[in-house]
Amino acid sequence: MFPDRVVSGMRPTGLMHLGHYHGALKNWIRLQSELPCLFFVADWHALTTHYDDPAIIEKSTWDMVIDWLAAGIDPSQATIFIQSRVPEHAELHLLLSMATPLGWLERAPTYKDQIENLATRDLATYGFLGYPLLQAADVLIYRATQVPVGEDQVPHIEMMREIARRFNHLYGKEPGFEQKALAAVKKLGSKRARLYAELRTAYRQEGDDAALEQAQALLEEAGSLSNIDRERLFGYLEGSHKLILVEPQAKLTEASRLPGLDGRKMSKSYGNAVSLREEPASVTKKIRTMPTDPARVHRSDPGDPLKCPVWQLHEVYSDRNTQDWVMKGCASAGIGCLECKQPVVDAVLAEQEPMHERAQQYLDDPTLVRAIVADGCEKARRLAQETMRDVREAMGLSYW
Repeated sequence: MFPDRVVSGMRPTGLMHLGHYHGALKNWIRLQSELPCLFFVADWHALTTHYDDPAIIEKSTWDMVIDWLAAGIDPSQATIFIQSRVPEHAELHLLLSMATPLGWLERAPTYKDQIENLATRDLATYGFLGYPLLQAADVLIYRATQVPVGEDQVPHIEMMREIARRFNHLYGKEPGFEQKALAAVKKLGSKRARLYAELRTAYRQEGDDAALEQAQALLEEAGSLSNIDRERLFGYLEGSHKLILVEPQAKLTEASRLPGLDGRKMSKSYGNAVSLREEPASVTKKIRTMPTDPARVHRSDPGDPLKCPVWQLHEVYSDRNTQDWVMKGCASAGIGCLECKQPVVDAVLAEQEPMHERAQQYLDDPTLVRAIVADGCEKARRLAQETMRDVREAMGLSYW
């Protein structure tokens, strides 16, 4: 049984904005104190749609890492690294491609959507078609048990599970597996070996899930076992396969409730975003010039907050008293639009102030960021190399 581990990444295609913070980073910050987490800059993924314009990737990569650190990602709790600096991602992607049916990639829900939404780009490339497989390799290489995603990404996690399941089915059939598993049982010692056999029988014959969990706990505590023997015995509990790749679970996250400045989803391409580390004067100007209820042509005209994009920001940033004040004041024309916007301005600036403070040390000394990433890449690569040793052995590619 492999330990719980969280993996997630983002593509470096521009500055992070407050939509990213509320949609993903706040969740990452919470998770890093609960479970081992690996967060990576998906620079190879950026090339799947920006292969003809890679100039933005390097700068965006370093900007993104600073944004993460500014938001509160803690390198002492989470591992931060760059995808392309761990070449094992590419090796596992290649090996998985040998056995992944083409139809699985063609039916990926985002494939046709992106083809339609990015019609101005030539996406008739293997890199774009293989995007979900590289995404699977990014997660499976770390034997991650959980991947934080929104509901729209759940089909990608299910594909990862299918890929891991197919790989284990094809390559987990180790020659002489049962004999090797029985030999490993003896290494538990007579008392534990007897208990393991009883629990395995209870699970296999009676479907006793509690027995399975107890047997798994027994194996986790067995310090006398090598990793390979432990994996054999985990596989022997449930069937006749050695577990090589872990099937990850989707860890659903709430959809971001933060809209853009025009009421649509916040997006740099829409020109309605507030960057994570935007200057206070710029933030103030953007919010003060936001469109409001079109019925309020004059200060004396009553309005309807539910028809105003500013109200959507109040729902995120304002407390109940402020929201009541806005609702009554707007409907009665008791307050003007600039008055209504000021609490949002104050709340956004207060949210960003510690981000500016945390970012400043990295802006003053970029070597600090490089050191964090170098350390993260080293940690990530060690984990990736462990997985690849098992993958190569299972596929008959371990020559020494």
